[in-house]
Amino acid sequence: MTSSPEAARFRAPPAFVLEPGQPVPADLRGRVLALGNFDGVHRGHAELARVAGEMAAARGTQAAALTFEPHPRTVFRPEQPVFRLTPEPIKVALLAGLGLAPSFVISFDRAVAGIPAEAFVDELLLGQLGAAGLVCGYDFHFGKGRTGSPEMLQARAGHAGIPVAVVPPFTFQGEPVSSTLVRTALESGDVGHAEALLGRPWFVRGQVAHGDKRGRDLGYPTANMHLARDCRLRFGIYAVRMKIDGAWHDGVASFGSRPTFDDGAPKLETFVFDFSGDLYGKTVDVAFVAFLRGEAKFDMLDALIAQMDADSARARGILAATPAFLP
Repeated sequence: MTSSPEAARFRAPPAFVLEPGQPVPADLRGRVLALGNFDGVHRGHAELARVAGEMAAARGTQAAALTFEPHPRTVFRPEQPVFRLTPEPIKVALLAGLGLAPSFVISFDRAVAGIPAEAFVDELLLGQLGAAGLVCGYDFHFGKGRTGSPEMLQARAGHAGIPVAVVPPFTFQGEPVSSTLVRTALESGDVGHAEALLGRPWFVRGQVAHGDKRGRDLGYPTANMHLARDCRLRFGIYAVRMKIDGAWHDGVASFGSRPTFDDGAPKLETFVFDFSGDLYGKTVDVAFVAFLRGEAKFDMLDALIAQMDADSARARGILAATPAFLP
Protein backbone atom coordinates (compact mmCIF):
# COMPACT_ATOMS: atom_id res chain seq x y z
CA MET A 1 0.00 0.00 0.00
CA THR A 2 1.11 3.60 -0.44
CA SER A 3 2.93 5.49 2.27
CA SER A 4 0.79 7.90 4.26
CA PRO A 5 0.98 11.47 2.92
CA GLU A 6 0.40 12.76 6.45
CA ALA A 7 3.34 10.79 7.80
CA ALA A 8 5.62 11.52 4.84
CA ARG A 9 4.94 15.25 5.01
CA PHE A 10 6.97 15.79 8.16
CA ARG A 11 10.08 13.77 7.43
CA ALA A 12 12.98 14.31 5.06
CA PRO A 13 12.06 12.02 2.13
CA PRO A 14 14.64 9.99 0.25
CA ALA A 15 15.80 10.64 -3.29
CA PHE A 16 17.63 8.01 -5.30
CA VAL A 17 19.87 9.36 -8.04
CA LEU A 18 19.45 6.98 -10.96
CA GLU A 19 22.27 6.52 -13.44
CA PRO A 20 21.74 4.43 -16.58
CA GLY A 21 22.79 0.82 -15.91
CA GLN A 22 23.27 1.39 -12.16
CA PRO A 23 21.92 -1.42 -9.97
CA VAL A 24 18.88 -0.47 -7.92
CA PRO A 25 18.49 -1.98 -4.43
CA ALA A 26 16.00 -4.82 -4.42
CA ASP A 27 13.75 -3.11 -1.87
CA LEU A 28 13.34 -0.11 -4.18
CA ARG A 29 12.43 -2.12 -7.28
CA GLY A 30 8.93 -3.15 -8.23
CA ARG A 31 7.18 0.16 -7.52
CA VAL A 32 4.41 1.83 -9.45
CA LEU A 33 6.14 4.86 -10.97
CA ALA A 34 4.61 8.27 -11.59
CA LEU A 35 6.62 9.87 -14.40
CA GLY A 36 7.28 13.56 -15.01
CA ASN A 37 9.29 16.70 -14.35
CA PHE A 38 6.92 17.63 -11.50
CA ASP A 39 8.11 21.24 -11.27
CA GLY A 40 5.73 22.96 -8.88
CA VAL A 41 4.11 19.73 -7.65
CA HIS A 42 0.70 21.22 -8.43
CA ARG A 43 -2.84 19.82 -8.37
CA GLY A 44 -2.32 17.99 -11.64
CA HIS A 45 0.73 16.25 -10.20
CA ALA A 46 -1.31 15.36 -7.13
CA GLU A 47 -3.77 13.63 -9.44
CA LEU A 48 -0.93 11.55 -10.91
CA ALA A 49 0.08 10.64 -7.36
CA ARG A 50 -3.49 9.62 -6.53
CA VAL A 51 -3.74 7.36 -9.58
CA ALA A 52 -0.31 5.86 -8.87
CA GLY A 53 -1.28 5.22 -5.25
CA GLU A 54 -4.45 3.40 -6.27
CA MET A 55 -2.59 1.29 -8.81
CA ALA A 56 0.12 0.48 -6.26
CA ALA A 57 -2.44 -0.59 -3.66
CA ALA A 58 -4.15 -2.84 -6.20
CA ARG A 59 -0.83 -4.47 -7.09
CA GLY A 60 0.38 -4.85 -3.51
CA THR A 61 3.31 -2.47 -3.76
CA GLN A 62 4.19 1.20 -3.21
CA ALA A 63 4.17 4.25 -5.42
CA ALA A 64 7.26 6.28 -6.27
CA ALA A 65 8.21 9.12 -8.62
CA LEU A 66 10.61 9.16 -11.54
CA THR A 67 11.78 12.67 -12.34
CA PHE A 68 14.63 14.60 -13.95
CA GLU A 69 17.22 17.09 -12.70
CA PRO A 70 18.05 19.63 -13.88
CA HIS A 71 14.94 20.62 -15.78
CA PRO A 72 15.45 19.48 -19.41
CA ARG A 73 14.84 22.98 -20.76
CA THR A 74 17.84 24.20 -18.77
CA VAL A 75 20.00 21.64 -20.60
CA PHE A 76 18.77 22.50 -24.07
CA ARG A 77 18.35 26.25 -23.61
CA PRO A 78 20.81 27.34 -20.93
CA GLU A 79 20.58 30.93 -22.12
CA GLN A 80 16.88 30.86 -21.18
CA PRO A 81 16.77 29.00 -17.84
CA VAL A 82 13.31 27.95 -16.77
CA PHE A 83 11.82 29.69 -13.72
CA ARG A 84 11.99 26.77 -11.29
CA LEU A 85 9.01 26.59 -8.98
CA THR A 86 10.42 23.81 -6.81
CA PRO A 87 14.17 23.11 -6.73
CA GLU A 88 15.00 19.44 -6.28
CA PRO A 89 14.96 19.21 -2.43
CA ILE A 90 11.55 20.91 -2.23
CA LYS A 91 10.16 18.89 -5.13
CA VAL A 92 11.25 15.59 -3.59
CA ALA A 93 9.77 16.58 -0.22
CA LEU A 94 6.43 17.59 -1.75
CA LEU A 95 6.24 14.40 -3.80
CA ALA A 96 6.82 12.37 -0.65
CA GLY A 97 3.99 14.32 0.96
CA LEU A 98 1.77 13.00 -1.84
CA GLY A 99 2.85 9.43 -1.11
CA LEU A 100 5.51 9.20 -3.86
CA ALA A 101 8.72 8.07 -2.17
CA PRO A 102 11.42 7.64 -3.02
CA SER A 103 11.88 9.94 -5.97
CA PHE A 104 14.12 8.31 -8.54
CA VAL A 105 16.04 11.27 -9.94
CA ILE A 106 17.64 10.92 -13.36
CA SER A 107 20.64 13.23 -13.85
CA PHE A 108 19.47 14.76 -17.09
CA ASP A 109 22.02 15.69 -19.74
CA ARG A 110 22.35 15.37 -23.50
CA ALA A 111 23.49 11.76 -23.19
CA VAL A 112 20.32 10.84 -21.30
CA ALA A 113 18.27 12.84 -23.79
CA GLY A 114 19.79 10.69 -26.53
CA ILE A 115 18.56 7.38 -25.11
CA PRO A 116 16.04 5.89 -27.58
CA ALA A 117 12.51 5.81 -26.24
CA GLU A 118 12.37 2.03 -26.58
CA ALA A 119 15.51 1.62 -24.46
CA PHE A 120 14.15 4.06 -21.89
CA VAL A 121 11.14 1.80 -21.41
CA ASP A 122 12.80 -1.62 -21.73
CA GLU A 123 16.11 -1.03 -20.01
CA LEU A 124 15.37 1.70 -17.46
CA LEU A 125 11.71 1.49 -16.47
CA LEU A 126 11.14 -2.23 -16.81
CA GLY A 127 14.68 -3.54 -16.43
CA GLN A 128 16.57 -1.33 -14.01
CA LEU A 129 13.58 -0.32 -11.91
CA GLY A 130 11.39 -3.37 -12.45
CA ALA A 131 8.31 -1.16 -12.57
CA ALA A 132 5.08 -2.81 -11.46
CA GLY A 133 3.04 -0.11 -13.15
CA LEU A 134 3.43 3.30 -14.77
CA VAL A 135 1.44 6.53 -14.58
CA CYS A 136 2.04 9.58 -16.76
CA GLY A 137 0.27 12.68 -17.98
CA TYR A 138 -1.35 12.93 -21.39
CA ASP A 139 1.52 15.15 -22.62
CA PHE A 140 4.47 13.14 -21.28
CA HIS A 141 7.18 12.65 -23.92
CA PHE A 142 10.57 11.06 -23.49
CA GLY A 143 13.54 9.52 -25.26
CA LYS A 144 15.64 10.66 -28.19
CA GLY A 145 13.84 13.35 -30.15
CA ARG A 146 10.96 13.08 -27.66
CA THR A 147 9.61 10.22 -29.75
CA GLY A 148 8.28 8.39 -26.70
CA SER A 149 4.60 9.13 -26.07
CA PRO A 150 1.94 7.90 -23.65
CA GLU A 151 0.53 5.70 -26.41
CA MET A 152 3.94 4.18 -27.13
CA LEU A 153 4.48 3.65 -23.39
CA GLN A 154 1.14 1.85 -23.07
CA ALA A 155 1.88 -0.40 -26.02
CA ARG A 156 5.46 -1.30 -25.09
CA ALA A 157 4.95 -1.75 -21.34
CA GLY A 158 1.60 -3.42 -21.93
CA HIS A 159 3.29 -6.00 -24.15
CA ALA A 160 5.38 -6.90 -21.07
CA GLY A 161 2.27 -7.12 -18.90
CA ILE A 162 2.86 -3.81 -17.09
CA PRO A 163 -0.20 -1.53 -16.81
CA VAL A 164 0.10 2.10 -17.83
CA ALA A 165 -2.40 4.76 -16.75
CA VAL A 166 -2.47 8.01 -18.74
CA VAL A 167 -3.96 10.91 -16.77
CA PRO A 168 -5.98 13.33 -18.93
CA PRO A 169 -5.67 17.12 -18.66
CA PHE A 170 -6.46 18.17 -15.09
CA THR A 171 -8.63 21.19 -14.41
CA PHE A 172 -9.44 23.05 -11.20
CA GLN A 173 -12.54 25.21 -11.04
CA GLY A 174 -12.81 24.95 -14.80
CA GLU A 175 -9.21 26.03 -15.47
CA PRO A 176 -6.40 23.79 -16.75
CA VAL A 177 -3.54 23.34 -14.30
CA SER A 178 0.07 23.48 -15.45
CA SER A 179 3.48 24.61 -14.25
CA THR A 180 3.53 27.21 -17.01
CA LEU A 181 0.34 28.83 -15.70
CA VAL A 182 1.74 28.87 -12.17
CA ARG A 183 4.87 30.65 -13.45
CA THR A 184 2.73 33.16 -15.34
CA ALA A 185 0.73 33.91 -12.19
CA LEU A 186 3.85 34.48 -10.11
CA GLU A 187 5.43 36.68 -12.77
CA SER A 188 2.39 38.96 -12.50
CA GLY A 189 2.43 38.85 -8.69
CA ASP A 190 -0.84 36.92 -8.51
CA VAL A 191 0.24 34.58 -5.72
CA GLY A 192 -3.40 33.83 -4.92
CA HIS A 193 -3.94 32.37 -8.39
CA ALA A 194 -0.69 30.43 -8.09
CA GLU A 195 -1.90 29.00 -4.78
CA ALA A 196 -5.17 27.90 -6.35
CA LEU A 197 -3.30 26.00 -9.07
CA LEU A 198 -0.76 24.52 -6.68
CA GLY A 199 -3.17 23.62 -3.91
CA ARG A 200 -0.92 25.39 -1.39
CA PRO A 201 0.94 28.69 -1.18
CA TRP A 202 4.09 28.94 -3.29
CA PHE A 203 7.18 29.11 -1.13
CA VAL A 204 10.92 29.51 -1.43
CA ARG A 205 13.71 28.15 0.74
CA GLY A 206 17.03 29.78 1.48
CA GLN A 207 19.62 30.76 4.02
CA VAL A 208 19.29 34.06 5.86
CA ALA A 209 22.27 36.26 5.01
CA HIS A 210 23.65 39.46 6.46
CA GLY A 211 22.41 42.59 4.75
CA ASP A 212 23.16 46.29 4.99
CA LYS A 213 21.09 46.66 8.22
CA ARG A 214 19.00 49.50 6.75
CA GLY A 215 15.79 47.80 7.85
CA ARG A 216 16.95 47.80 11.45
CA ASP A 217 17.59 51.54 11.28
CA LEU A 218 14.07 52.05 9.89
CA GLY A 219 12.46 49.98 12.65
CA TYR A 220 11.93 46.99 10.37
CA PRO A 221 14.79 44.49 10.80
CA THR A 222 14.59 42.00 7.96
CA ALA A 223 15.78 38.50 7.19
CA ASN A 224 17.55 38.73 3.84
CA MET A 225 17.66 35.95 1.24
CA HIS A 226 19.05 35.72 -2.26
CA LEU A 227 16.70 33.74 -4.49
CA ALA A 228 17.73 31.75 -7.54
CA ARG A 229 18.72 33.82 -10.55
CA ASP A 230 15.93 32.23 -12.58
CA CYS A 231 13.26 33.52 -10.15
CA ARG A 232 10.86 35.77 -12.01
CA LEU A 233 8.46 36.58 -9.20
CA ARG A 234 7.09 40.10 -9.69
CA PHE A 235 8.97 42.74 -7.73
CA GLY A 236 6.83 44.07 -4.93
CA ILE A 237 5.57 43.78 -1.37
CA TYR A 238 3.85 40.63 -0.11
CA ALA A 239 2.06 39.29 2.95
CA VAL A 240 4.04 36.17 3.80
CA ARG A 241 4.64 33.46 6.35
CA MET A 242 8.14 32.34 7.30
CA LYS A 243 8.94 28.87 8.63
CA ILE A 244 11.57 29.10 11.36
CA ASP A 245 12.70 25.93 13.14
CA GLY A 246 9.53 24.16 12.07
CA ALA A 247 7.05 26.89 13.09
CA TRP A 248 5.31 29.38 10.80
CA HIS A 249 5.36 33.10 11.61
CA ASP A 250 3.43 35.93 9.92
CA GLY A 251 5.30 38.72 8.20
CA VAL A 252 5.64 41.13 5.31
CA ALA A 253 8.30 40.89 2.62
CA SER A 254 9.81 42.93 -0.16
CA PHE A 255 11.23 41.27 -3.25
CA GLY A 256 13.09 43.49 -5.65
CA SER A 257 16.02 45.76 -6.32
CA ARG A 258 15.41 48.38 -3.57
CA PRO A 259 15.14 51.47 -5.86
CA THR A 260 15.02 53.83 -2.88
CA PHE A 261 18.55 52.80 -1.92
CA ASP A 262 20.77 51.01 -4.41
CA ASP A 263 18.65 49.49 -7.21
CA GLY A 264 20.84 46.42 -6.82
CA ALA A 265 20.55 42.70 -7.42
CA PRO A 266 17.12 41.26 -6.51
CA LYS A 267 16.78 40.26 -2.88
CA LEU A 268 13.99 38.98 -0.64
CA GLU A 269 13.75 40.94 2.63
CA THR A 270 11.26 39.65 5.20
CA PHE A 271 10.11 41.38 8.37
CA VAL A 272 8.72 38.77 10.76
CA PHE A 273 6.01 40.14 13.04
CA ASP A 274 6.44 39.84 16.81
CA PHE A 275 9.66 37.82 16.56
CA SER A 276 13.00 38.29 18.22
CA GLY A 277 15.95 36.04 17.63
CA ASP A 278 19.02 35.57 15.52
CA LEU A 279 18.14 34.19 12.09
CA TYR A 280 21.54 34.63 10.42
CA GLY A 281 22.66 31.39 8.81
CA LYS A 282 19.33 29.63 9.33
CA THR A 283 17.58 27.93 6.44
CA VAL A 284 13.97 29.13 6.31
CA ASP A 285 10.93 28.85 4.07
CA VAL A 286 8.95 31.90 2.97
CA ALA A 287 5.39 31.28 1.73
CA PHE A 288 3.70 34.02 -0.30
CA VAL A 289 0.11 34.66 0.74
CA ALA A 290 -0.93 37.93 -0.94
CA PHE A 291 0.49 40.66 -3.19
CA LEU A 292 0.18 44.10 -1.60
CA ARG A 293 1.73 46.49 -4.10
CA GLY A 294 4.49 46.93 -6.63
CA GLU A 295 7.98 48.09 -5.78
CA ALA A 296 8.30 51.88 -5.57
CA LYS A 297 10.97 54.53 -5.06
CA PHE A 298 10.57 57.00 -2.20
CA ASP A 299 12.32 60.37 -2.09
CA MET A 300 11.93 60.76 1.68
CA LEU A 301 12.59 58.12 4.35
CA ASP A 302 9.59 59.33 6.34
CA ALA A 303 7.35 58.50 3.39
CA LEU A 304 8.96 55.06 3.09
CA ILE A 305 8.45 54.32 6.79
CA ALA A 306 4.81 55.45 6.61
CA GLN A 307 4.27 53.11 3.67
CA MET A 308 5.98 50.25 5.51
CA ASP A 309 3.66 50.85 8.46
CA ALA A 310 0.67 50.68 6.12
CA ASP A 311 2.00 47.55 4.40
CA SER A 312 2.54 45.82 7.73
CA ALA A 313 -0.94 46.68 8.95
CA ARG A 314 -2.50 45.43 5.73
CA ALA A 315 -0.43 42.22 5.82
CA ARG A 316 -1.46 41.55 9.42
CA GLY A 317 -5.11 41.91 8.46
CA ILE A 318 -4.84 39.58 5.48
CA LEU A 319 -2.91 36.94 7.40
CA ALA A 320 -5.30 37.07 10.35
CA ALA A 321 -8.10 36.16 7.93
CA THR A 322 -6.08 33.46 6.13
CA PRO A 323 -5.85 29.91 7.49
CA ALA A 324 -2.39 28.99 8.70
CA PHE A 325 -0.18 27.18 6.19
CA LEU A 326 1.08 23.93 7.71
CA PRO A 327 2.92 21.80 5.15
